[in-house]
Amino acid sequence: MAKKVKAGELQLKDKLVYIGRVAKVVKGGRRFSFTSVIVVGDGNGHVGIGLGKANEVSSAIAKGSDDARKNLVYVPLRKGTLPHEVVGKYGAGKVLLKPATPGTGLIAGGGVRAVLEAAGIQDVLTKSLGSSNPHNMVKATMNALRNIYDAKALASRRGVEIQTIFMN
Repeated sequence: MAKKVKAGELQLKDKLVYIGRVAKVVKGGRRFSFTSVIVVGDGNGHVGIGLGKANEVSSAIAKGSDDARKNLVYVPLRKGTLPHEVVGKYGAGKVLLKPATPGTGLIAGGGVRAVLEAAGIQDVLTKSLGSSNPHNMVKATMNALRNIYDAKALASRRGVEIQTIFMN
C-alpha cells in the first residue's frame, strides 16, 4: 500500500497534464478562470497530483503544483515496473496497469503517461477503460498506484513469512 511522503528532501519535477478555461456567467457577461492538473514526481517511486484553480494561468499552475507536493505518495517498484497488475477507478474513469518485461517501454497516453513517468515506472502496459477526461484518468491512475502492495508489506499485513506468499 502506498504511503504518504513529505516533499522536503526530494528532487521533484513538475509536469502540466491539463489546463482548462471555465466560464462563470454573471450579470455583465462571462467571467473566465483557469483550472490545471499537475503531476510531480522524483522518478524514483514518489509521485503526487494536484489541482489548481485561479483567475490567471500561471497562478492556477502554481496552486496545482503546491497541491501536488502536499499529496505525494510512495509507489513500490520492482525492476522499473509494477509488482502486480492493478485497476484504478475514479468517477467514470478506469485504468488497467500491467507489469511488463524490461525493454517494453511505457505504453500509455495522456495523463496516465505523465503520472507513470513522474513515478519512475519505465516498463508497463496500460489500458484506459471508461471516461477519457484527463482529471478522472489522472485520479484513477493514482488510485491504482495507491493500491499496489510489495511482498514485504503484504506478508506483514497477513502475518506470514515472505516465502509463504510465493508458494501458491
